[in-house]
Amino acid sequence: MKKTKILVATMIVAIIGLITVAADHIDAPAVTGGSADITDFYAFQAENSNSIAFVANVQGLLSPTATASASFDENVLIEFNIDTDADAVEDLIIQAIPRNGKMYFIGPYAPSSTGVNSTISTTATRNEVTISSYGSTPIVSNAGNMKFFAGPRDDPFFMDFARYGEIIGGNAASFNDPGADTFAGTNVLSIVVEVPKSMIGTSGNVNTWVEAKMKQ
Repeated sequence: MKKTKILVATMIVAIIGLITVAADHIDAPAVTGGSADITDFYAFQAENSNSIAFVANVQGLLSPTATASASFDENVLIEFNIDTDADAVEDLIIQAIPRNGKMYFIGPYAPSSTGVNSTISTTATRNEVTISSYGSTPIVSNAGNMKFFAGPRDDPFFMDFARYGEIIGGNAASFNDPGADTFAGTNVLSIVVEVPKSMIGTSGNVNTWVEAKMKQ
C-alpha cells in the first residue's frame, strides 16, 4: 500500500480510564463531506480485561433503507491516535482504510510524523476484515491477539433533542429519565479494533482520540 498524504476532516478526543463519549452527528463545522463525519468515538476496556476496544462511528443518522446502500468512503482514512506519555502528541497510531469490500488496519505503530498530515506505512503490521453488510451476521477477524470489525450498527448514542429544546427554551429544567431516544431506528457505520494493553502501554496515563482524514 503506497504512502498517501491526507488531511484532517474532524477530530474528537477521549481519555482511556473512563467510558468516554464525544459526538457531533453531522454538526461539526470542519466536516465538508458526510462520509468523513465522525458521530461518536468510544475507548473502553474490552470484555477481555487485558485489552482496550476502540470504536469510531461515521456517517450517522442512516435510516434502514439508507444503511443498506451505505458504504465506507475509500478516500477517507480513520486514524486512532494514542498518546502514552501525556504530552497530547500521538506516540502510536492505528489506521483503518477500506478497499474493495474490506477494511484494512495498520498498526499500532509509531508514526514517522505527527499532526494533521499522515502517511500509510508500508512496513507496519497490517490486518484486514471483510466489511459486514446490513442485516447479516457480523464478521469479526482475529489476528495477533487483536480483533477487528467494520460495518453498520445501530446508533448507540442517546439524546432527547425535543427535551433539550425545551430546556434551552426555558420551558423545562431537566431531562426526563430516560427520555425519548431521538436516534432510535437510525444507524452508523462502525470501525472497531480491540488491542492488547501490552501493545499500547500500561502506564495508566494513556490519552486517545480519533481523526478522519481525506485523501488529497
